[in-house]
Amino acid sequence: MGLGTVAITGAAGNIGSAVRQALREEVTRMILLDRIPIRRQAANEHADIVDLRDAAAVEAALAGADSVLHLGGLPDEAPLADLLEVNVLGTQNVLEAARRSGIARVVLASSNRVTGFYPTAHITSTQEPVRPDGLYGVSKAAVEALGQMYADKFGLSVICLRIGSFEEKPTEARHLATWLSPRDAVGYIRAALTAPRSTGFATGYAVSANTRRFWALPASSVLDYTPVDDAEHYVAHIAGTHAPADASAPQAGPYALPEFTLRHLQG
Repeated sequence: MGLGTVAITGAAGNIGSAVRQALREEVTRMILLDRIPIRRQAANEHADIVDLRDAAAVEAALAGADSVLHLGGLPDEAPLADLLEVNVLGTQNVLEAARRSGIARVVLASSNRVTGFYPTAHITSTQEPVRPDGLYGVSKAAVEALGQMYADKFGLSVICLRIGSFEEKPTEARHLATWLSPRDAVGYIRAALTAPRSTGFATGYAVSANTRRFWALPASSVLDYTPVDDAEHYVAHIAGTHAPADASAPQAGPYALPEFTLRHLQG
């Protein structure tokens, strides 16, 4: 299936930039959206500044798209009011624009942080209840719920990717389980954009083929992509990898600490 016209929110970010470069030759047209200016690099690119909180602007920016890759939003822990405004309401604006415009596929960037409190010894699947490790994880759980509702109620085709630790190379011990390489990120996103239109709603962990991973890989019926990179190849260059592992420790690592969220709570 061809990619047609693909709109990318958060196109100036690390993942957006990688996808832009990798898929530029596979699309008819690429609509690049962010809150900061983006310079066009090819004739089939169209760049625009958009605030995800502005529903009318989002709908206008997505006009003509066949599919949307929604990467925009606050990328880490923040006050809940900010996360709700940008991540949750911003996602609702994208989904509503897709519904009103008849866009066939929306791919939503979720996060592994929606299940950060499962222990590292547990291989977590998307069929299990969410266990957010903080307010950011809560916002991404709400993003997934919105996607499910728009699929069930309005017939949109929505795929949520629970993105791992996107890095050029793994640089810390936790990455041995959570690393998502640029090559695998593009592979998962391409698979999500081209999945059969009969797909109503689906969720999958986007993580590389790490020997120590603690998330189940998506079934081929959900995403037709098999990751190829393994963080284990970098183990000799990462400190702290030979210390005894605590099987009961949360998968989120330091993100699960109370201090990580307390600084964003009022009072």
